[in-house]
Amino acid sequence: MGISVNAVRFLGVATLVAMCSGCGFLFGDKGMFRDKSEDYKKAPELPVVSVPEGKDSEALREIYMIPAVDNELIMAGEFEVPRPAPLVAGAGDDIVRIQKLGDQSWALIGVPPGQVWPQVRGFLTAAGIQVASVDARAGLMDTNWLTLEGQTMASRFRFRMEQGVQRGTSELHVLQMHQAGDVNSWPATSDNPEQAHEMLQAISQYLANSADSAPVSMLAEQGISASGKIAMQESPDGYTYIQLALPYDRAWASLGRALSKSAFEVTDRDRSAGRYDARFLGPQSEEEDGWFDWLFGGEEAHPLAGEMFLVTMRDVSEQAVEIRLQPQNPELEFSKRDEQGMLALIKGNIN
Repeated sequence: MGISVNAVRFLGVATLVAMCSGCGFLFGDKGMFRDKSEDYKKAPELPVVSVPEGKDSEALREIYMIPAVDNELIMAGEFEVPRPAPLVAGAGDDIVRIQKLGDQSWALIGVPPGQVWPQVRGFLTAAGIQVASVDARAGLMDTNWLTLEGQTMASRFRFRMEQGVQRGTSELHVLQMHQAGDVNSWPATSDNPEQAHEMLQAISQYLANSADSAPVSMLAEQGISASGKIAMQESPDGYTYIQLALPYDRAWASLGRALSKSAFEVTDRDRSAGRYDARFLGPQSEEEDGWFDWLFGGEEAHPLAGEMFLVTMRDVSEQAVEIRLQPQNPELEFSKRDEQGMLALIKGNIN
């Protein structure tokens, strides 16, 4: 006797239901193919592996570091939702610019370190320069010895990438040494500054031409960008200040340029005292006017325009300074909001 098609379908469905009803050993809580998507909630926190004294613990460091939360600009008293700082830093600037201070020079690059790192590798490959060692976390890349045209003594170069002062920027430093003397230790400054500067110019041009299509190194981005160089802080005494992780000489020069870009006119300065006397000019363009509308609540007249301010800078360590802004007129109505807004404007123009 034949079996109809519908009967076959019914038997197939019935068999499947019967099989699945007893599939606890496959898909149940203790089954071979159980759902593991929630297992992470039950994972215990294990102690850090103890490494014997004298042994290298680099391989056991945290892969994804959780940065400290910087609760900047938390005002005492009545709470007001903070507005975002103005996006003034680097507006209209070139992707790559060579900066110079005294005998030091470096490239300021308008992309994050993780994007600069593979481009430096690409430059060395294109130039046929062999790499001797790399440390992506520290942002260091050393070349092998090479003989440059017209030079009788071989040289090698160290490329050092750092987080820039502003978010999303990088700094590239080039160090050169001759194949003479102690070749196992890098000098504090280049043996031949001209060679180092020529190499910096060459790689800067390469970066400028290829920045738009640069890949990203997550390892370098994680290591080099682990900490920022600039932040706004509030002191125990209640005033707000800019904390800048730069040596004094460079911080002083950077602050002077930032003031001129931030609607201030510097009328006097005293480097040894860390003091700028500056007149606040107010908005000088329609774009600035829009930002000052935010700062002063959209008033037609800007009450602080024409007022004199004292901008001071002091060392807090060998590699960090503190910048503070105060009105020179003690009777001037100068609120915490005004103080933080003007410091944010200066902060956005420091590089």
